[in-house]
Amino acid sequence: MKHFLFFLLLLLPFVSNAEKVRVRLFSNNKVELIYVSFDLGQYDLFADSVLLELSLGEGMSVELKPAAEGVTVSVNGYLYGTFRQAILRATDTACIMCLNPKGVKQRTYEGDLVVSAFDRSNLKIINEVDFETYLAGVVQSEIYGKKSDIFRIQAVISRTWALRNMKKHRADGYNFCDYVHCQAYQNRCVRPDIMLGTMQSSGETIVDADGNLIDTPFHSNSGGQTANSEDVWRTALPYLRSVPDTFSFRMRQSNWTKVIPKDKWLNYFSKTHKLNIQDAQVKNTLLTFQQPERKSKILGVQLTRVRTDFGLKSTFFSVSTDPKTGDVVLTGHGYGHGVGLSQEGTIRMVELGIPYDSIIRHYYTGSHIHKDENVSQRYVDNFVTEISKIIEEDNANPGRKKSKKDDWLGKLFRVRDRMDREEEFDPTRQEMEGDMKVEW
Repeated sequence: MKHFLFFLLLLLPFVSNAEKVRVRLFSNNKVELIYVSFDLGQYDLFADSVLLELSLGEGMSVELKPAAEGVTVSVNGYLYGTFRQAILRATDTACIMCLNPKGVKQRTYEGDLVVSAFDRSNLKIINEVDFETYLAGVVQSEIYGKKSDIFRIQAVISRTWALRNMKKHRADGYNFCDYVHCQAYQNRCVRPDIMLGTMQSSGETIVDADGNLIDTPFHSNSGGQTANSEDVWRTALPYLRSVPDTFSFRMRQSNWTKVIPKDKWLNYFSKTHKLNIQDAQVKNTLLTFQQPERKSKILGVQLTRVRTDFGLKSTFFSVSTDPKTGDVVLTGHGYGHGVGLSQEGTIRMVELGIPYDSIIRHYYTGSHIHKDENVSQRYVDNFVTEISKIIEEDNANPGRKKSKKDDWLGKLFRVRDRMDREEEFDPTRQEMEGDMKVEW
C-alpha cells in the first residue's frame, strides 16, 4: 500500500485535517482487562515507541491490563512488562482486530489501537482510524434500515457533526468518544449497504444560507412534530425550527405510555418546582395537561426537566387520570429530544421515494447540501460501483459462507489500493489475484 493518505486526501479533502481521527472506545465502561485478537491482516505491537512484536495475526492474542505505572502487556501468555502505552499498528488497509474487554461484549474495529491507563483499574482505549471508516461505523451504530439513502442521510449529518466538533475532546487527548455524548461507534461497519450509503455521501455536508456547517442534532422519532432548538437547549437556531412530521407516525417509537401514582406526580411539582398543588386550577392543569402541538413548558416548568426526572421517552405527552386506579397516565409520542432530524421519519420518507436532499431540507429549515468540488467523483463512482457489485453478489448467494479473504472489506481495500497506485488494467493479474475486474 503506497501513498494511502495522499489518496484519502484526494478522495475526501474536506477532512484535510482529519484523515485520521482518535476515538475513545468503551468510554461508558470501566475496562480492567482487554484481550485483542486479529481477524484479518497483521499488526505490529509497540510499547513506548519500542517494537515488541512484528506481524501479529490470526491465532495471536495480546492481553492489556492497567497498572500504577501504565499498561501491562502480554502476548500469547508471555509477559513483556509494564509500559506507559501500548500501540497496535495495522500493516495494511484491510486489517480487522477483535476487542474483548472483561465483562463487555466483543467488538471489532479497523485502524490502529492506542492503549494507556487512567489508573491501576481502568484502561484508556483509543482507536486511530480513517475518518470515513469511522463515519461508516457511526452510521451502522446510529440507524437501522435497508435502503442506501437512509445511510447516506445519516452519513451526511454525522460527517457534518464530526467536522464541527473535531476538538470536542481535545483536552482528553482524542477527538470523540464512542457513546451518545458524541456519536455512537459500537463496531466497524460490517454491512456493504451501509458502506455504500456512506460512500455515496462522500464530500457532502449540510450548511446554512451563509455556507457555514450547521449543528445537526437527530433523534429516533419526533412523534409527529419536531421541536424548536430553544425549547430544548435555549438557543434559537434558524435551521432548527419545529416542523410537522407525519412521516414519524406508525413507526417503532411513535407512541408510548407511562403510569405514575397521582401523589408522586403532584408532589414532584410541589416539592421540586414549588407549585401550589392545593390551588384547584394548578392541580387541574397538572392532571389534564394536553399537547395537541408541542409545548416547551407546563405551568412554567421546562418539559425537558420533567422528561429527565421521570425518565420519559420524550417531552411530547399529554396527561390523563385512570378512572379505576386514580393513577396519572402520560400518553406520549416519539423518542428523543425532538430537535432536527427524525430517524424513523427519515426511514419512512426514503421508503416513499422522497429524495435524500429533500429529506434533509425538511428537517433542517433553510439548509442545503454542500458538495465539496475537490472530491474526485471518479473515485467515488468507482467505489459505489464495486460495492454495488458486492451487494448484488451477496444477494444472489444468500447464506453462502465466505472466508476472511472474501470479506467485502478486504475486497474493497484491494480495489482502493489499486486505484491509489493508478495501475493500468491487467486482466491476467486481476485473474491471478482473484479480485474484481476494474477498468480505468
